[in-house]
Amino acid sequence: MPKIQAQPDANTGRKRGRRVTTSLSEINVIPLVDVMLVLLIIFMVAAPMMQKGVEVNLPVSRRADKLTTAQPIYVTIPTSYRKDRKVYLDDEGITVDVLAERMRQTMQTRSDKQVYLRGDGAVQLQELMDVFGRLKEAGVEKIGVVAQERRAQ
Repeated sequence: MPKIQAQPDANTGRKRGRRVTTSLSEINVIPLVDVMLVLLIIFMVAAPMMQKGVEVNLPVSRRADKLTTAQPIYVTIPTSYRKDRKVYLDDEGITVDVLAERMRQTMQTRSDKQVYLRGDGAVQLQELMDVFGRLKEAGVEKIGVVAQERRAQ
């Protein structure tokens, strides 16, 4: 609603004609500040929730149509390994020095690069790890350690 204000005359001090003013010239900024503060608080609370995590391109897999029919490869470490440094690749006895090269040749033609490692109970852990390291050096991706199930007494 317009306000009517009386204007005093500068020379005589008397009021002269009335002047009509509108309330548009007097903008109330308090509601504006209140709205801005509320918006600021909303954005401060919502900003941490909108952060994304690490971008990861997940691999896509498909189901294998055929089962692998390849024979498993067994590397056996006998008790005599300490003396002659000989292991058995399936049933063939070879020295541990040529094991890496033989495994590399075998793994070239195979799609699954998996080997089963069998060790005698008397073989020390260091000897087992020596053969394990040579198999990894040859490009074997998965090495399974074969053990017997404990029998109930």
